[in-house]
Amino acid sequence: MKNAYWIGVYRSISDSEKLATYAALALPAIQAAGGTFLARGMPDIIKEAGQNNRTVLIEFDSLETARAAYDSPAYQEALAALGDAAVRDIRIIEAA
Repeated sequence: MKNAYWIGVYRSISDSEKLATYAALALPAIQAAGGTFLARGMPDIIKEAGQNNRTVLIEFDSLETARAAYDSPAYQEALAALGDAAVRDIRIIEAA
């Protein structure tokens, strides 16, 4: 089975308090669902059409595990807490 990667890019953040509440709920929800945070924060190097946006990279054992983590009640609770406080680009991709 191939690993899968959840990549999140924050295009904008309008409410840092809601984002902090989301993070406090999302971190344990994702970890409990089998996710391992590999990187998170601002990029160190930006090339080509890249933008200086907060980025998160999470590894899962499989595409199914990543999908289940996103759809889990605990993560959905975190998303509800985030509300409209951020515009994000979330992608889940299977390893080559």
